[in-house]
Amino acid sequence: MAIERIAVIGAGQMGTGIAQVAAQAGLAVALVDVAPELAERAHQKLAAALQKLVEKGKLAAGDRQGILERIRPGKSLEAAAGADLAIEAIVEKEEPKVELFRALDGMLGPHAILASNTSSISITKMAAATKRPERFIGMHFMNPPPVMQLIEVIRGLQTSEETWRAIAELATQRFKKTVVTSKDVPGFIVNRVLIPLINEACFALQEGLATPEDIDTAVKLGLNHPMGPLTLADFVGLDTCLYIADVLHRELGEDKYRPASLLRQYVAAGWLGRKTGRGFYRYD
Repeated sequence: MAIERIAVIGAGQMGTGIAQVAAQAGLAVALVDVAPELAERAHQKLAAALQKLVEKGKLAAGDRQGILERIRPGKSLEAAAGADLAIEAIVEKEEPKVELFRALDGMLGPHAILASNTSSISITKMAAATKRPERFIGMHFMNPPPVMQLIEVIRGLQTSEETWRAIAELATQRFKKTVVTSKDVPGFIVNRVLIPLINEACFALQEGLATPEDIDTAVKLGLNHPMGPLTLADFVGLDTCLYIADVLHRELGEDKYRPASLLRQYVAAGWLGRKTGRGFYRYD
Protein backbone atom coordinates (compact mmCIF):
# COMPACT_ATOMS: atom_id res chain seq x y z
CA MET A 1 0.00 0.00 0.00
CA ALA A 2 1.09 3.59 -0.60
CA ILE A 3 1.82 5.61 2.53
CA GLU A 4 1.74 9.36 1.86
CA ARG A 5 0.06 10.85 4.94
CA ILE A 6 1.35 10.18 8.44
CA ALA A 7 0.10 11.19 11.86
CA VAL A 8 2.57 11.32 14.75
CA ILE A 9 0.96 11.41 18.17
CA GLY A 10 3.25 12.83 20.83
CA ALA A 11 5.16 16.07 20.25
CA GLY A 12 8.10 15.37 22.53
CA GLN A 13 11.65 14.85 21.34
CA MET A 14 10.92 11.46 19.77
CA GLY A 15 7.64 12.42 18.14
CA THR A 16 9.04 15.66 16.71
CA GLY A 17 12.07 13.78 15.39
CA ILE A 18 9.87 11.15 13.73
CA ALA A 19 7.78 13.91 12.16
CA GLN A 20 10.95 15.52 10.80
CA VAL A 21 12.13 12.22 9.28
CA ALA A 22 8.77 11.73 7.55
CA ALA A 23 8.61 15.33 6.28
CA GLN A 24 12.17 15.10 4.94
CA ALA A 25 10.99 12.05 2.99
CA GLY A 26 8.30 14.19 1.36
CA LEU A 27 5.33 12.91 3.36
CA ALA A 28 2.53 15.04 4.79
CA VAL A 29 2.61 14.89 8.59
CA ALA A 30 0.03 15.75 11.24
CA LEU A 31 1.82 16.28 14.56
CA VAL A 32 -0.57 15.85 17.47
CA ASP A 33 -0.27 16.09 21.24
CA VAL A 34 -2.61 15.95 24.21
CA ALA A 35 -2.42 19.76 24.36
CA PRO A 36 -2.50 21.63 21.00
CA GLU A 37 -0.01 24.22 22.25
CA LEU A 38 2.60 21.47 22.74
CA ALA A 39 2.41 20.49 19.08
CA GLU A 40 2.69 24.14 18.01
CA ARG A 41 5.62 24.68 20.37
CA ALA A 42 7.37 21.57 18.98
CA HIS A 43 6.94 22.95 15.46
CA GLN A 44 8.51 26.25 16.52
CA LYS A 45 11.46 24.49 18.18
CA LEU A 46 11.98 22.41 15.06
CA ALA A 47 11.97 25.59 12.95
CA ALA A 48 14.69 27.07 15.15
CA ALA A 49 16.77 23.87 15.07
CA LEU A 50 16.54 23.63 11.28
CA GLN A 51 17.50 27.28 10.95
CA LYS A 52 20.75 26.53 12.79
CA LEU A 53 21.46 23.79 10.24
CA VAL A 54 20.86 26.29 7.45
CA GLU A 55 23.27 28.76 9.06
CA LYS A 56 25.91 26.03 9.30
CA GLY A 57 25.48 25.14 5.65
CA LYS A 58 24.12 21.66 6.44
CA LEU A 59 20.59 22.29 5.08
CA ALA A 60 19.30 24.42 2.22
CA ALA A 61 16.85 27.17 3.18
CA GLY A 62 14.32 25.82 0.70
CA ASP A 63 14.55 22.33 2.18
CA ARG A 64 13.96 23.78 5.65
CA GLN A 65 10.84 25.54 4.47
CA GLY A 66 9.55 22.42 2.76
CA ILE A 67 9.99 20.31 5.90
CA LEU A 68 8.15 22.84 8.04
CA GLU A 69 5.29 23.20 5.55
CA ARG A 70 4.75 19.44 5.39
CA ILE A 71 4.38 19.21 9.19
CA ARG A 72 1.03 20.51 10.41
CA PRO A 73 0.51 20.84 14.18
CA GLY A 74 -2.91 19.36 14.97
CA LYS A 75 -5.42 21.03 17.27
CA SER A 76 -6.89 17.70 18.35
CA LEU A 77 -6.55 13.96 17.73
CA GLU A 78 -9.02 14.32 14.87
CA ALA A 79 -6.14 15.82 12.84
CA ALA A 80 -4.91 12.23 12.44
CA ALA A 81 -8.10 11.08 10.75
CA GLY A 82 -6.83 11.09 7.16
CA ALA A 83 -3.53 9.33 7.85
CA ASP A 84 -2.36 6.18 6.09
CA LEU A 85 -0.11 5.49 9.07
CA ALA A 86 -0.39 6.68 12.68
CA ILE A 87 2.75 6.43 14.81
CA GLU A 88 2.38 6.67 18.58
CA ALA A 89 5.25 8.31 20.48
CA ILE A 90 3.75 9.08 23.90
CA VAL A 91 4.75 8.11 27.44
CA GLU A 92 6.21 4.59 27.82
CA LYS A 93 3.22 3.19 29.71
CA GLU A 94 0.79 0.59 28.48
CA GLU A 95 -2.57 2.02 29.56
CA PRO A 96 -2.33 5.43 27.84
CA LYS A 97 -0.98 3.78 24.70
CA VAL A 98 -3.87 1.32 24.54
CA GLU A 99 -6.39 4.12 25.17
CA LEU A 100 -4.86 6.14 22.34
CA PHE A 101 -4.90 3.23 19.88
CA ARG A 102 -8.55 2.52 20.61
CA ALA A 103 -9.37 6.13 19.78
CA LEU A 104 -7.29 6.07 16.58
CA ASP A 105 -8.82 2.75 15.56
CA GLY A 106 -12.23 4.36 15.49
CA MET A 107 -11.28 7.39 13.39
CA LEU A 108 -8.78 6.09 10.80
CA GLY A 109 -9.75 4.54 7.49
CA PRO A 110 -9.80 0.73 7.24
CA HIS A 111 -6.58 0.73 5.19
CA ALA A 112 -4.55 2.64 7.79
CA ILE A 113 -1.74 1.08 9.82
CA LEU A 114 -1.23 1.68 13.55
CA ALA A 115 2.38 1.71 14.78
CA SER A 116 3.91 2.13 18.23
CA ASN A 117 7.33 3.61 18.95
CA THR A 118 7.41 1.64 22.20
CA SER A 119 10.78 0.36 23.34
CA SER A 120 9.48 -2.47 25.54
CA ILE A 121 5.68 -2.97 25.60
CA SER A 122 4.04 -5.94 23.88
CA ILE A 123 2.90 -5.17 20.32
CA THR A 124 0.66 -8.25 20.38
CA LYS A 125 -1.15 -7.05 23.50
CA MET A 126 -1.70 -3.51 22.22
CA ALA A 127 -2.84 -4.81 18.83
CA ALA A 128 -5.44 -7.03 20.52
CA ALA A 129 -7.10 -3.89 21.93
CA THR A 130 -7.92 -2.71 18.38
CA LYS A 131 -10.14 -3.98 15.58
CA ARG A 132 -7.21 -4.10 13.14
CA PRO A 133 -4.57 -6.27 14.87
CA GLU A 134 -3.25 -7.46 11.50
CA ARG A 135 -2.50 -3.80 10.64
CA PHE A 136 -0.64 -3.08 13.89
CA ILE A 137 3.15 -3.06 14.18
CA GLY A 138 6.06 -1.73 16.22
CA MET A 139 8.35 0.98 14.79
CA HIS A 140 11.04 1.69 17.36
CA PHE A 141 13.05 4.71 16.22
CA MET A 142 16.37 5.44 17.88
CA ASN A 143 16.94 8.81 19.57
CA PRO A 144 17.32 11.30 17.91
CA PRO A 145 15.38 9.94 14.90
CA PRO A 146 16.79 12.35 12.25
CA VAL A 147 20.37 11.32 13.14
CA MET A 148 20.18 7.65 14.08
CA GLN A 149 20.14 5.23 11.16
CA LEU A 150 18.22 2.31 12.70
CA ILE A 151 14.55 1.43 13.06
CA GLU A 152 13.53 -1.74 14.89
CA VAL A 153 10.39 -3.20 13.32
CA ILE A 154 8.50 -5.48 15.70
CA ARG A 155 5.95 -7.96 14.44
CA GLY A 156 3.12 -8.82 16.78
CA LEU A 157 1.57 -12.26 16.65
CA GLN A 158 -1.23 -10.89 14.45
CA THR A 159 0.82 -8.55 12.20
CA SER A 160 0.25 -9.40 8.54
CA GLU A 161 2.99 -9.85 5.99
CA GLU A 162 1.51 -6.98 3.97
CA THR A 163 1.78 -4.62 6.97
CA TRP A 164 5.36 -5.65 7.72
CA ARG A 165 6.36 -5.19 4.08
CA ALA A 166 4.74 -1.75 3.84
CA ILE A 167 6.54 -0.50 6.96
CA ALA A 168 9.88 -2.05 6.02
CA GLU A 169 9.69 -0.44 2.56
CA LEU A 170 8.73 2.93 4.06
CA ALA A 171 11.63 2.82 6.51
CA THR A 172 14.27 1.72 4.00
CA GLN A 173 13.17 3.36 0.76
CA ARG A 174 11.58 6.62 1.95
CA PHE A 175 13.21 7.22 5.35
CA LYS A 176 16.58 5.81 4.18
CA LYS A 177 17.06 3.88 7.44
CA THR A 178 18.40 0.42 8.17
CA VAL A 179 15.73 -1.96 9.44
CA VAL A 180 16.08 -4.91 11.80
CA THR A 181 13.05 -7.07 12.57
CA SER A 182 12.46 -8.38 16.08
CA LYS A 183 10.08 -10.86 17.61
CA ASP A 184 7.62 -9.39 20.09
CA VAL A 185 9.70 -10.12 23.21
CA PRO A 186 10.20 -7.48 25.96
CA GLY A 187 12.97 -5.02 25.10
CA PHE A 188 13.16 -6.31 21.51
CA ILE A 189 16.80 -6.18 20.33
CA VAL A 190 18.29 -2.84 21.31
CA ASN A 191 16.87 -2.44 24.81
CA ARG A 192 17.25 -6.14 25.59
CA VAL A 193 20.99 -5.46 25.33
CA LEU A 194 21.18 -1.77 26.33
CA ILE A 195 19.11 -1.64 29.52
CA PRO A 196 21.09 -4.37 31.33
CA LEU A 197 24.27 -2.45 30.43
CA ILE A 198 22.86 0.80 31.86
CA ASN A 199 21.50 -1.03 34.90
CA GLU A 200 24.88 -2.68 35.59
CA ALA A 201 26.53 0.75 35.40
CA CYS A 202 23.97 1.92 38.00
CA PHE A 203 24.89 -1.03 40.24
CA ALA A 204 28.58 -0.19 39.84
CA LEU A 205 27.93 3.40 40.91
CA GLN A 206 25.67 2.23 43.74
CA GLU A 207 28.44 -0.01 45.07
CA GLY A 208 31.03 2.77 44.91
CA LEU A 209 33.09 0.98 42.28
CA ALA A 210 34.01 4.27 40.60
CA THR A 211 32.73 7.78 39.89
CA PRO A 212 30.15 8.35 37.12
CA GLU A 213 32.87 9.97 35.04
CA ASP A 214 35.24 7.01 35.39
CA ILE A 215 32.51 4.46 34.70
CA ASP A 216 31.57 6.27 31.51
CA THR A 217 35.19 6.80 30.45
CA ALA A 218 36.00 3.13 31.01
CA VAL A 219 33.11 2.01 28.80
CA LYS A 220 33.79 4.62 26.12
CA LEU A 221 37.49 3.92 25.77
CA GLY A 222 37.59 0.29 26.89
CA LEU A 223 34.63 -0.88 24.78
CA ASN A 224 34.81 1.78 22.05
CA HIS A 225 31.32 3.10 22.77
CA PRO A 226 30.56 6.65 21.59
CA MET A 227 28.83 7.52 24.87
CA GLY A 228 29.10 6.19 28.43
CA PRO A 229 26.12 4.26 29.85
CA LEU A 230 25.32 6.81 32.58
CA THR A 231 25.45 9.72 30.14
CA LEU A 232 23.22 7.74 27.79
CA ALA A 233 20.79 7.01 30.62
CA ASP A 234 20.52 10.74 31.32
CA PHE A 235 19.88 11.33 27.62
CA VAL A 236 17.18 8.64 27.39
CA GLY A 237 15.57 9.68 30.68
CA LEU A 238 16.04 7.76 33.92
CA ASP A 239 12.29 7.25 34.28
CA THR A 240 12.17 5.61 30.85
CA CYS A 241 15.18 3.42 31.70
CA LEU A 242 13.52 2.33 34.94
CA TYR A 243 10.23 1.56 33.25
CA ILE A 244 11.89 -0.61 30.61
CA ALA A 245 13.97 -2.38 33.27
CA ASP A 246 10.80 -3.09 35.23
CA VAL A 247 9.15 -4.54 32.12
CA LEU A 248 12.15 -6.79 31.42
CA HIS A 249 12.27 -7.95 35.05
CA ARG A 250 8.54 -8.60 35.26
CA GLU A 251 8.00 -10.20 31.86
CA LEU A 252 11.22 -12.24 31.60
CA GLY A 253 11.30 -13.14 35.30
CA GLU A 254 15.07 -13.19 35.72
CA ASP A 255 16.91 -11.47 38.54
CA LYS A 256 19.59 -10.15 36.17
CA TYR A 257 17.03 -7.59 34.96
CA ARG A 258 16.23 -6.28 38.48
CA PRO A 259 16.63 -2.47 38.45
CA ALA A 260 19.31 -1.01 40.71
CA SER A 261 17.96 0.68 43.84
CA LEU A 262 19.96 3.78 42.97
CA LEU A 263 18.07 4.12 39.69
CA ARG A 264 14.76 3.97 41.56
CA GLN A 265 15.98 6.58 44.04
CA TYR A 266 17.01 9.01 41.31
CA VAL A 267 13.61 8.66 39.64
CA ALA A 268 11.80 9.11 42.96
CA ALA A 269 13.83 12.27 43.58
CA GLY A 270 12.87 13.65 40.15
CA TRP A 271 16.47 13.50 38.90
CA LEU A 272 15.53 12.20 35.47
CA GLY A 273 18.48 13.33 33.37
CA ARG A 274 18.69 16.02 30.74
CA LYS A 275 14.99 16.85 30.72
CA THR A 276 15.12 17.93 34.38
CA GLY A 277 18.70 19.20 34.39
CA ARG A 278 19.79 16.63 36.95
CA GLY A 279 20.55 12.92 36.70
CA PHE A 280 23.83 11.12 37.10
CA TYR A 281 25.26 14.46 35.94
CA ARG A 282 24.08 18.06 36.24
CA TYR A 283 22.95 19.97 33.15
CA ASP A 284 22.88 23.68 33.88
